[in-house]
Order: sequence, then C-alpha cells, then structure tokens
Amino acid sequence: PALFAARRRLALASSSKHRCLQSGAAFRRGLGPTLDFGGDEVEIEVNDFLMRFFDHCAKFVALVEENDKAMCQVTAFKEGPEMKKVLEKVASALCLPVEELNADLVQVAFLTCSYELAIKNVTSPWCSLFSEEDAKVLEYLNDLKQYWKRGYGYDINSRSSCVLFQDIFQHLDKAVEESKSAKPISSPLIVQVGHAETLQPLLALMGYFKDDEPLLASNYARQAQRKFRTGRIVPYAANLVFVLYHCDHVNTSREEYQVQLLLNERLLPFRHSNETTSTYTDLKDYYKDILENCHFKEECEFPQVNITAVDEL
Repeated sequence: PALFAARRRLALASSSKHRCLQSGAAFRRGLGPTLDFGGDEVEIEVNDFLMRFFDHCAKFVALVEENDKAMCQVTAFKEGPEMKKVLEKVASALCLPVEELNADLVQVAFLTCSYELAIKNVTSPWCSLFSEEDAKVLEYLNDLKQYWKRGYGYDINSRSSCVLFQDIFQHLDKAVEESKSAKPISSPLIVQVGHAETLQPLLALMGYFKDDEPLLASNYARQAQRKFRTGRIVPYAANLVFVLYHCDHVNTSREEYQVQLLLNERLLPFRHSNETTSTYTDLKDYYKDILENCHFKEECEFPQVNITAVDEL
C-alpha cells in the first residue's frame, strides 16, 4: 500500500474482450478500498494493439492464423498412432463405432473433464473415459497447437509481440528516470490484462521454455520431459510480473536498479544468468536486439492481405 502515495496512480489497460475488462475491474476491486487513488475510479484503457497484437499483425494472420497448412503437425498428430489408440479406447467405452469419433470430439470430452476439475473440483463423468496416458496424449495435442500457433513454431508468432515487450521496458525506463530525478514514480503499478495468447508469444520472444528440438507429430515419446507445457506456462489467470527495485546500498551505479521476474507468482530465472535477480542494465543489454531492432510494422508487413479480426483459441 505504501507504493500509492500522493500523485501516484494505478495504470490499468486491457484488451477489448469483455472477460478481460471484467478481470481488470476485479483486480482493481481486489486491491481494496484502503488504497487512495485520489478518490477517482481507475479507468481501464482498452488497448488491443498491445494486448491483442496478433490481430493487428498481417503476416501472422495470413501465414499462421488463416493458413490451414501452418497446423500440419497438429493435423498429423490427430491422425497418428497415439491419438488413434485413444480414439479406439473412447469408442469402446462409449460402445460406439470408432468411425463416429474424431480427435476434435475426444478433445472436447477431455476439456469438459479438465474444466470441471479445475474450476469446480468436480470429477466429471467424462473423466472416466481417460487414463493418465490418454491425458498426456491430449495434453500434447494442445501443446502442439500452441507451439505452432503461439510459440516457437514460426518466428512471426513471437516477433509480433515485440510491441508489448518494448512497451514494458518503456514503463520501466520511465520509472528509472523519475527515480534518478527524485520525482515520485507516476505509475508504481501498471497492470495490463490480456490473454494466454498474449503471454505465450511474449515468453517465446524472451526465450523461455524452448526445447532442444521442435514439437512434432512424430516425436511425442521423446518430448515426454519437454519444457513447453502450456498447462504450466499459461494456466488460468496466468501472469508475468516485472518488479523493478531501487537499491540504496550498492557498490556501483550499475547495481542501483535491479529487476525480478515472476511467472504465475514464482520467480523466473533470467535467461542470461540463470539467477532470479538481475541489474536492469544487464537485462536491457541481453535483450538489446529486440528492444532496438524489432519493429512491429516491419515484422508484420504482408502486402495485399485482407486482415480480419479473429477470436483467439
């Protein structure tokens, strides 16, 4: 609460999706009535350019979002031996001919089971259709889709998020400048509410959860210990927090401003050091290329494409 002194404000931005706006409003309420924001209700700024950058990236829309061939690995896995085995088991349990089922229908049943378990802590009747091994196969199917659509599958997936990455560092830079000139930090807390599809490309851009070999339809068994597990990376209410510290007692000016990263409330080691604390200067040096050379307009330019707004997964 001490962060919110006079002339300091909470900055809240959200995508235009109703559920995100509701999350932003709920976050504000959750801070409690004791925090004084000057008596004004905090306005939520709608910013789809930052929070739904993928909709505004013509190259991503044309080459990935609306290109059926982009998901060829997902399609191949749906028709592969692992999914075929699951289909046969589910068909047998439901006393149905296997021809009446497909991977999409089985995935719906599995998601129904998992949603009720996660949200209500209720074991749905649908859960009885699946063993733990079946669940691993269906988890891989989802990870495969996210890998090729939002992760490392195509460079444009992550490169399109550089507009958000740069925005985060602009806010941090401003706080450092205000601190150095002994001004109050104008926005000590900046909350930006988006989607799993906002966060996954950003983490890929930063180099997190990248496996030595890509996720393919053909290497399910070899990927049993994969890092790219979306259920752990972007679960419900997934969040990534950059915390900037001003340190008084330091040996050099380089150490005066330090940063920590938290993913889903757990400290995330930095890629350049494997430590959970970094000087702000070192962090900016490590991501210098993205901060200086990743330009959203150039990355996303794709001539003669009719961009249409599409819902995320």
